[in-house]
Amino acid sequence: MTLKTITIFALIAVLIMIIVAGYVKAPPDRAYIISGIRRKPRILIGRAGVKLPFFERVDKLYLGQMTVDIKTEQSVPTNDFINVNVDAVAKVRIGTDTESIQLAAKNFLNKDPDQITLDLQDSLQGNMREIIGTLALKTINTDRDSFSDQVMEKASKDMNKLGIEILSCNIQNVTDENGLINDLGMDNTAKIKKDAAIAKAQADRDVAIAKAEADKAANDARVLAQTEIAEKNNALAIKQAELKKEADTAGAIADAAYQIQEQEQQKSIQTATVNAQIAKAEREAELRQKEVLVKQQELAAEIEKKADAEKYQAEKKAEAELVQRQKKAEAAKYEQEREADAQKARAEDQKFVAEQEAAGIKAKYDAEEAGIEAKGKAEAEAIKAKGLAEAEAMEKKAEAYKKYNGAAMAEMMIKIMPQMAAEIAKPLSQIDKINIYGTGDGANGASEISGDLPVVMKQVFDTMSEATGVDFTEIMKAGTYDAKVNKNINLKSEGINVSVDNGAENK
Repeated sequence: MTLKTITIFALIAVLIMIIVAGYVKAPPDRAYIISGIRRKPRILIGRAGVKLPFFERVDKLYLGQMTVDIKTEQSVPTNDFINVNVDAVAKVRIGTDTESIQLAAKNFLNKDPDQITLDLQDSLQGNMREIIGTLALKTINTDRDSFSDQVMEKASKDMNKLGIEILSCNIQNVTDENGLINDLGMDNTAKIKKDAAIAKAQADRDVAIAKAEADKAANDARVLAQTEIAEKNNALAIKQAELKKEADTAGAIADAAYQIQEQEQQKSIQTATVNAQIAKAEREAELRQKEVLVKQQELAAEIEKKADAEKYQAEKKAEAELVQRQKKAEAAKYEQEREADAQKARAEDQKFVAEQEAAGIKAKYDAEEAGIEAKGKAEAEAIKAKGLAEAEAMEKKAEAYKKYNGAAMAEMMIKIMPQMAAEIAKPLSQIDKINIYGTGDGANGASEISGDLPVVMKQVFDTMSEATGVDFTEIMKAGTYDAKVNKNINLKSEGINVSVDNGAENK
């Protein structure tokens, strides 16, 4: 891309930016005035345009209709020196031609409608004051259109200098300080009432005269009318008598003719009735014959139709039964084939299951047999080991018992005696409270309880001796002096044979 092309694109981009940045569009009720470079500013109303950024500016001018209240803040004397207050409303706007817009731009540029109307209010009030001074009070009240036209004509000269166009001016209200307007109204009211009363009296007179003349004419007309009515009524009565006579004669003739005609009519009616009855009987006979024929035809058609229907139904039923039997045969054949295939499949499945069950049972029995055999061997070994252990223990126990002498056994007995005494006395320790009553024989309850302990101990030794076959009392005595000097003691038990003679022990 050359430098020239780049320059062209840059210029185009700058031109587009200028157009976008300077694009303005004026609404129909405002004038956009673009100024800055040209001697005469450009005016845009309801159309678009472009301004050069940084070189031109846009100002706005309101062109819509505005309402200006024109009130005389102080009383203004009229041409006949009567102070009045006038309230009016003017509709104005800025002219749309170029000259008016340029004049208005010098005074109202960028102002709101309220600001513009406030600026115009003083000028319009002054113009209205000038017009009030040239008119009489009666003229102001009776010819308000002329008053408002004169105000518009007077104010237009000043408004045109500002670029303002007056559209309309309406007088709203006119008042005076002394109430003369009300007095003028009262004077006019009195005159109107007077003129109305005179007019009413004249009208009442004219009405009375006209009423009298009308009554006279009405009376004459009424008398004439009544005379004519009487004459007419008389002629009417005569005419009615003649007509009645003619009517009676015609009535008698008509009655006779009516009776004759009635008899003829009855005769004709009777004849026609008989003929009608005969014709009716003939038609009924023909109708019954036709009904019989129709019934026969309907019966024959119904029988034939019923026979055809039964035949068709029988044929269709036979065909349906044939088709149903064929379908049943095919279904039965298909079911048999399916059942055979199913039985074959079940037989194969049962065979496979039986083979699997046989293999499983064989494996189970083999495992159980091996387990039982191993279990038996283990139990036999365990019993054997237990027996050997018990035999060895018994043998060692027997050897230990052989080595025991009376002293050792006595020592064992002596060692367990405190424990035995404690176990015997344990029930006594569980007693919380004891009430002792004397028996009267010289012994108290406490000595009896303590005296029972040796007796219980002796009973325990006797029980042990009976259970083991060893006389523990003799063993206890064997160590005494008397046993060593004077007695021989023989003790026998399982695996033990002890002989004591004069203090010597033999095993």
